[in-house]
Order: sequence, then C-alpha cells, then structure tokens
Amino acid sequence: MKHLHRTITLIVFGAFMGALITSGLSLLTNQPSQKIVIAIQPTIAASDILQRAKPVETFLEERLAVDVEMYVPTSYAAVVEALRRGHAHAALMSAWPSYLAWKLSDAEVVLAEVRTVGSGDKIVNATHYFSYWVTLPDSSISSLEDLRGKKVGLPSPISTSGYVAPLSKLVEKGLVKVEGGKEADPSSFFTVVFTGGYAQSWKALQAGDVDAIVIAGDIPAELYFEVVAKTKVIDSQGPIPSHAVVFSKELKEPLRSKLIQAFIELGDRQPELMRSLVSALFVKFQLTTTEEHLSELARYLKLTNLRYLEKVG
Repeated sequence: MKHLHRTITLIVFGAFMGALITSGLSLLTNQPSQKIVIAIQPTIAASDILQRAKPVETFLEERLAVDVEMYVPTSYAAVVEALRRGHAHAALMSAWPSYLAWKLSDAEVVLAEVRTVGSGDKIVNATHYFSYWVTLPDSSISSLEDLRGKKVGLPSPISTSGYVAPLSKLVEKGLVKVEGGKEADPSSFFTVVFTGGYAQSWKALQAGDVDAIVIAGDIPAELYFEVVAKTKVIDSQGPIPSHAVVFSKELKEPLRSKLIQAFIELGDRQPELMRSLVSALFVKFQLTTTEEHLSELARYLKLTNLRYLEKVG
C-alpha cells in the first residue's frame, strides 16, 4: 500500500512538473518578439528603396538589438494610414505628409533632416529653406503682380516648396482669393504649367515656354547656382520644413528614445546611408518637435485651404 501511494505521488509530481515545464516553454515561445516597423515614403520604385534601406536597417538593428523592418507603402497616403493604424512605428516622410500624419494619426515629428540647401547667394546646412519666384533678366516682370495672365512653371501640385508655400504668398498678397471653403487656385491669377520638377521648370523658362518659375533651395547646388546666376528673383517664401522622422503614438519607451538616438548616430556616423536612401542633400538629423518643425507649413495650409490630392482620412 505504501509502495502504491509512493508511486501515485511520483506520478502526480511528475505530471505537475511536466505541466509546469510545458507551460513555461509555452510562455517563452509565445512571448511577442520586439520589432520596429519603419515606413518609407515612396519616391522611386519600392524595390530600389528597399535595396538602399538594407544597410540602414542593419545599422538600426545593431544599435537597438531588436528586429527592424523597413517597408514601402503603396502611396504617401498609405504611410499616414500605416502610422494611424499601428502598422508602422515610425516613418521617413516629407513635410506635407508629415503634417497629415500629425493631424490624422496623432503622430509626432521627432527629428528633422539637416540638409545642404541654397539660401540667397550661398549654401547652408539647415532644417528649413526658401523658394523663389524667378524670371529671365530681360523680362519686363519685376513683381508677383506682373504675373497676372502670364504662364508660370510649377513643379507639382503636391510640392511644399513649389506649390503650397508659393500659393500662400499669392493669397497673403491678395492676388488669389480663397472663397466658400474652396482651395486657393493659382490659375485664377495666371496660367499654371506643371513641369514635373525644378530642372524641367528651368528648361521651360530657358525655352520661353513659361514666363516665370518657382525654384527651391533644396535642389542640387549646381542647378541652384545656375538658375540664380541666370535669372532675377522677384519674390520668395519660407521657411519651408525639410523631411522628417515621424513616430507613431504606439511607439513607447524605452524603444522610443533608443530609436531617436540610433537615428542621430546613423546621421553622425554614416550619413552616406541616408544620402543614398532619402536625399543626396542629407547632412544629419536634428532633434525637433512637431510644432517647431511644421508651424509655418500649418500656416501655409490654413491660408490656402489646400487638401492633399491623395485620399487620406
């Protein structure tokens, strides 16, 4: 009887320990692994962006000791949606999409790109820049008022420096009206020619296809100085914010602070990786806040009542 009792006790104890070990292993295997997902605003083919992102991904993983996944959503709007729905913890974004992420997903701008930009007759490193209205030196146009009824080359209707900020200047001067809750429309003042880029705008001006263009400081220095040397500036607008690193509200401490520091180290130690991934003008990252970096853009958008062309929100 005692032998039977001892046997039963051992069986029960063995079953208990087995269950405990199994439970422990289950808990370990079911623990969610830490992972940071970073969305990159699409500018070229996704496959090309991801190829360039691999070294950045590796650098961040080594600094953070967690898995980092960088991916490219299908559109600017999809980046905002990824932050809003918690599918991405952070994103590399240009100014206007950063603003939308702030307003629509309660995301936060934490880092601004310091870039090499043209400013007047010199090159500076800054987190903001200006854009300029220019025409050929022998043109009779000498002010924005003279552009009424003329043909003006603008790079794109979603360009912060080439459309949003210049249009806000026209509204400020009373040359374009915002009525009935509608968006400001520069075509009510002059003929708009969307050229597809600043280099194309410059070619159009030289060819006589347009009477004036807008050129920005965040273009290659060679192009910037060529345009400045061969045109006359009739007006300007700014400051215009550079690209930014945006964090989702779902990214919590301590990973939040660690990721900020990792990005800063990336910019300081291997800026060439960001030049390849985002912009050849990249210098480093600088700490900032949403309000500090985007306040002027918010003012431009309020003046013009512009809405992003892609469907967001």
